[in-house]
Amino acid sequence: MRAIWITKSGGPEVLQVREQPDPEPGPGEVRVRVKAAGLNFSDLMARQGLYPDAPKPPCVVGYEASGVVDALGAGVTAPAVGTRVLALRRFGGHADTLVVPAVQALPMPDAMSFEEGAALPVVYLTAYHMLFRVAALRPGRRVLVHMAAGGVGLAALQLCRTVPDVEVFGTASASKHEVLRANGCTHPIDYRSQDYAAEVNRLTQGKGVHLVLDALGGADWKKGYKLLAPAGQLIAFGFANMATGETRSVVNVAKNFLKVPLFSPMGLMDKNRSVAGVNIGHLWGEIPMLMEEMAALLELYDQKKIQPVIDQTFRFDQVADAHLRMQTRKNVGKIILVP
Repeated sequence: MRAIWITKSGGPEVLQVREQPDPEPGPGEVRVRVKAAGLNFSDLMARQGLYPDAPKPPCVVGYEASGVVDALGAGVTAPAVGTRVLALRRFGGHADTLVVPAVQALPMPDAMSFEEGAALPVVYLTAYHMLFRVAALRPGRRVLVHMAAGGVGLAALQLCRTVPDVEVFGTASASKHEVLRANGCTHPIDYRSQDYAAEVNRLTQGKGVHLVLDALGGADWKKGYKLLAPAGQLIAFGFANMATGETRSVVNVAKNFLKVPLFSPMGLMDKNRSVAGVNIGHLWGEIPMLMEEMAALLELYDQKKIQPVIDQTFRFDQVADAHLRMQTRKNVGKIILVP
């Protein structure tokens, strides 16, 4: 099989495509011949040495892929050989052959392309889990979504549309605002030319928002917390501010860590606000819950209420270009890797 290896921590040049023997499925597992795999910001941070959960280099990362089942392990009867599936795995997904537990390989809807199948799991699971499991989004709420033109951001916009009268504020560069509007964003905000906090306060007449989805981290968590209306909630689900260049900057990492706000129970009670954290990568012990959420997402896809937005597709041997596109925030939607 062929896989994308992070040979050591560094810039995109440390990525290599390597050959190795095909894996064999064990009991309860299936083998998938991968047609497409998803690239996530955590993969970039793993390459830079900024993602503590990632295996030590040399390693293969990647959480999601789509393809066709071609072998079954002992005790497995479904999904059958030949079934088109989307698959979730804790690392190792950036390969043309993948072995996963059978329960983590879900049959794809007939209308879903392999690129869409690889684009859906991580970003839509993250958005769905935040909006409906953690925040219990209700009609009439105001939601601020950071990095709204990225994979999780666009998934969150689409999912917010499934709840009546939700007013969504989304931060992205001005060139991406039409895409944001097309996917349900009420108020696109250009974070490069505007203070997004001042703009949210202006648009809400100082009332703030009920929910902030923040993958930026550092000082932005503090700004988001201050924007919360009574009973509002900040959900932290990433720390993109740590990865501002092609390689790790110790100075930038330290600077952003020093800007992380401290929340106390007394302060939360005083303000009637709450703070939560979401890391789908730390929920592998909760597979039944994740599969329940995936089933709900696939039903929403069948109902045409959600549609993964594909930014660009790169071959495995173009993976450095894929990383650079995401690193420089040029993507609108999901970047896909194909063997």
